[in-house]
Amino acid sequence: MIAVLAGGTVREAAGAPWILLAVAVACDLALSFRRPKALTFETPAEIFVGETATLHLAIDKAPKGLRARFDWPAGLEESGEVTFLPASDGRATCDVRCRAIRRGIWRLEHVWLRWTSRLKLLEFVPRLDAGVEIRVVPNIRLVQSGQITTTVLSTLFGAKENRAIGEGSEFQQLRDFVPGMDIKTIDWKRSARRRSLVAKELRAERNHHVIVALDNGYLMREEIGGLPKIDHAVTAALATAWAAAIGGDLVGYYSYDVKPRTFAAPAPGRAAFARLRHWTAELSYVSRETNHTLALSELNARTPKRSLIVVFTDFIDTTSAELLIENIAILARRHLLIFVTIRDPELEALVDTPPEDLNGAAALVAANQSIQERRLVLERLTRLGVTIVDARPEAITARLISTYLEIKARELI
Repeated sequence: MIAVLAGGTVREAAGAPWILLAVAVACDLALSFRRPKALTFETPAEIFVGETATLHLAIDKAPKGLRARFDWPAGLEESGEVTFLPASDGRATCDVRCRAIRRGIWRLEHVWLRWTSRLKLLEFVPRLDAGVEIRVVPNIRLVQSGQITTTVLSTLFGAKENRAIGEGSEFQQLRDFVPGMDIKTIDWKRSARRRSLVAKELRAERNHHVIVALDNGYLMREEIGGLPKIDHAVTAALATAWAAAIGGDLVGYYSYDVKPRTFAAPAPGRAAFARLRHWTAELSYVSRETNHTLALSELNARTPKRSLIVVFTDFIDTTSAELLIENIAILARRHLLIFVTIRDPELEALVDTPPEDLNGAAALVAANQSIQERRLVLERLTRLGVTIVDARPEAITARLISTYLEIKARELI
């Protein structure tokens, strides 16, 4: 203000520092600003829920001291800012660790870069488009650990022989009849020719069709044990699909909500399991009501051969379950069904806790009614010949695999 009022030489002297600063900023800008280009990502094909993966980034024409920050989607846990390091090929690289917290296909849309100019007068914060897809699938370490494989092979094929011998439906060989064997296994015609008793040895039939059907309606979005029911169902479905593949069966999958969504015909071997695991990332969380009539009718039409169908679904009360029961009954006339539901541990704990006030008493009555109606629906399904698997989240996979092995051992398919 004084320089302005004084005028003349004083005013010019006061303006000189600002002119020098402007020149310095312009020079710093010209020397330092280089917009990085050719950003490349190397990401793993799939990441298991709850595990941490490393993303490798490389960028051309990177300024010194380049750092990056990311706009992480909801399914990936945010990591801090990372710094690029110069590489031997002239590019700058960095490794970014991220933790998968929710199943799905998540897009990393943008990367925010940051670096300081050479004269430390400016800081640049441009945004680059990344457009990277990261596929998060359920954690199947239990499958890869070999525990399920060992259980299935030991149960169906024995500890030493790679074949299932017993009360199957396919002829294996003839052997001499010895005391203790079932008299029904005697081949009377061949026994008459040999003038000694011989018995048929049968083996369990393989190549059955197993289809996992996942209800993806809004009821399956309810969280139990920290995860939505659909995620618990997907994990159990993957484990069962692996057991079926090891057991020599053909595995397919089906999903539905307000209408049928995805159907894959049963296919053999571990390739079918890999296809199912890859698809589970695409199974999104929706808020639509389930149309059991349309969905189960469509499934019945798509599966002409008798199959083992594992239905993962849920219901609220006996009234809302009427259409579900009717369509399950139609499906059960041709196929063998396993009906899988997941119990709510908090609801069961509420029943076991004495109420402290009127609100607690009302909650206790409502919880008792809900559990009773659930029991009535499951009893009706049992009378239709449907196998019920109703367990807590932590036990659902083991119960389902045990049920599958029992069905295979009894040759019910």
